[in-house]
Amino acid sequence: MRNVLRLNPPALARPAGQPPGYTHVVVATGGRTIYVSGQVALDVGGKLVGQGDFPAQAKQVFDNLASALAAANATFADVVKTNIYLTDAARLDEFRQVRSQYFVGDPPASTLVVVAGLYRPDLMVEVDAIAVTSG
Repeated sequence: MRNVLRLNPPALARPAGQPPGYTHVVVATGGRTIYVSGQVALDVGGKLVGQGDFPAQAKQVFDNLASALAAANATFADVVKTNIYLTDAARLDEFRQVRSQYFVGDPPASTLVVVAGLYRPDLMVEVDAIAVTSG
């Protein structure tokens, strides 16, 4: 049986301006672990979705994550960790707005990295995920 505990220990700083919905620590026991490779804003045919449109790209990334999770019989509720790669830190608020449409309640632990670029210059965001399900 899977058990997931999300923690924000008082000994860890809450940076100024940090929005609610941030989780420092996730403890997952039992179940099976699913690793989803970084997803970008390409549709099933490999075509870019949202040329120059960050919210459209972020939505496609999360739609792709949803498809990958579903293939493993998992949902966003099972995600315990994400790594987020943005090409522009100024897009963080837009990213959070899109992310909040997919993660309900306490989000997974996460890491944000601002990168000079992704494997294609027209990509603006990439997200990978780790999920734990009960079986």
